[in-house]
Amino acid sequence: MNENFNMEKPKEKNVSQKIITYIIIFFVGCLAMYAIIYFFPTSITESVIKEDKKVTITDTGIAEAVSKIYDAVVVVSTYSNDRYIASGTGFVYKQDGNTYYLLTNYHVIEDGNHVTVTFTDGSIVETEIVGFDKYQDIAVLSIESKEEYQVAEIGNNEETRVGDTAFAVGAPLDNAYSWTVTRGIISGKDRMVEVSLDNSNTSDYVMKTLQTDAAINSGNSGGPLCNANGEVIGITSLKLVSDGVEGMGFAIPIEDAISKAEEIINGEVANYPYLGVTMLDFSNSYFTQYYSIIRNSGLDSGVIVTSVEKNSPAENGGMKANDIIVAIEGKEVTSTAYLKYYLYQQKIGDKIKITVNRDGKEETLTITLGSSGQTT
Repeated sequence: MNENFNMEKPKEKNVSQKIITYIIIFFVGCLAMYAIIYFFPTSITESVIKEDKKVTITDTGIAEAVSKIYDAVVVVSTYSNDRYIASGTGFVYKQDGNTYYLLTNYHVIEDGNHVTVTFTDGSIVETEIVGFDKYQDIAVLSIESKEEYQVAEIGNNEETRVGDTAFAVGAPLDNAYSWTVTRGIISGKDRMVEVSLDNSNTSDYVMKTLQTDAAINSGNSGGPLCNANGEVIGITSLKLVSDGVEGMGFAIPIEDAISKAEEIINGEVANYPYLGVTMLDFSNSYFTQYYSIIRNSGLDSGVIVTSVEKNSPAENGGMKANDIIVAIEGKEVTSTAYLKYYLYQQKIGDKIKITVNRDGKEETLTITLGSSGQTT
């Protein structure tokens, strides 16, 4: 029994020596590593920097997407009695046999009676003005030709998301830089932008638009705004850009533009419903005879009816002069621009509810919308 005890004792001593040896080796290794870092820090830093420089950029641009639309884009030149008056951009959006249809902005051609388009190969082609809609700022041109022209691919804004890549192609600065491509993102959807039809300080209408930070300059009007696949999702318009604002461009959603273009091609006259009234915004009424009406109403905004046409839809529905229109179909009306926007969502013959403030009290009128070729 004593012999076994004496044999186990040396074994335990050997194990203890091994543990002590391992501990010594560990601490010696730590001291060696500390010494290397302390005395040679530059070499370590250089090694890390060299590894960082191996990173590569994978964004190869949008050249392929641009090539799908580039030759479909044209420079639009407008003439009045053979006198050049304006230019802008447009694009071929549809082919029907030998007929090609092009889209541009109405304000690009509004004062002209003769329009030509220039293609990327330098060829200048006469067009026919098929029709236009000034409130949608859309104009349709056509070309009869056996030539093969590139036709733009049309996208879908239901799939467009804020932050998606977007690019515009146009002819900024009066054709000095024709077919310029600018790139950005979709900054917002369903933006409500007030528009003046005669470039005055008063807004005449409101348009629902796409917002982008892709540069939109003079001459870009009527050109395409495209997604990363080279599909057209909007028509850019400088008319929608406020002076002095940078990085905020706007485009008419392509669905709205094509819907209106098809009506024009089919010969449907842009005949909007009307009420038969003259109106005045609150902002233009504070220093007039309507000040007391505004004060008594207790309202901050609205549209004052200054007169009602005899036998008009408004009169037949019970509307009176000095009424303040505050809502159409439950949607708040803050200005004549918004009144027209909500009114033009309706159709001729529709019965709609219009809320007015009369002598400080609200009343709801039922009015059947008519048409007389007028727009209000």
